[in-house]
Amino acid sequence: MTPEMIMDLATQGMRVTLYLAAPLLLTALFIGLTVSLFQAVTQINEMTLSFIPKILGVFLALVLSGPFMLGLISEFTKTLFSNIPMMVG
Repeated sequence: MTPEMIMDLATQGMRVTLYLAAPLLLTALFIGLTVSLFQAVTQINEMTLSFIPKILGVFLALVLSGPFMLGLISEFTKTLFSNIPMMVG
């Protein structure tokens, strides 16, 4: 296994991780920003107010992007397993 193969594998792994995490993290970020803006406008200083909208938003994002995420990770895993003979010898 050459260093180029290792770097390519690491790059692919990081890219897949980013694609898997991005929908959920961006949803939580957008909802948190919206709730914070609402709290600033209304001067409500309740720290726990943002938890329920974030949980619901992340759950909805997971339901909507779940098939994409599952396809992405299964394709990456299939590619990884099919390349094992090339990596070993």
